[in-house]
Amino acid sequence: MPKEGERTSAIKENPELSRDVTVNLHKRVHRVTFKKKAPRAVRVIKALASKQMFTSDVRITPALNKFIWSKGVRNIPTRVRVRLSRKRNEDEEAKEKFYTLVDHVEVPTFKGLATSVVEGDE
Repeated sequence: MPKEGERTSAIKENPELSRDVTVNLHKRVHRVTFKKKAPRAVRVIKALASKQMFTSDVRITPALNKFIWSKGVRNIPTRVRVRLSRKRNEDEEAKEKFYTLVDHVEVPTFKGLATSVVEGDE
């Protein structure tokens, strides 16, 4: 229970939450060795999802992985729009109650996009 005047987290109020986020991969893998750019991009996305959704279990869909690797190991896409979905873990003996599923969202342009909460996630 938060004290008076304290902010509450949207995660605690709505445990199964989805957000659309734009990740600038270009600046996050700057000065990384050519052969390590795509693997680093995957790790960066996982770290961002873990930090935003407060879960250590982060799963990336094959579609997002394919998009990151689409131009090869060294020529990754500059930006990617992803949907971070916090879901309840079905496994009873899991360490955490929730996991984060990261999926690729195709957009025609990245101009004017901001982080947005997705209502009615499929």
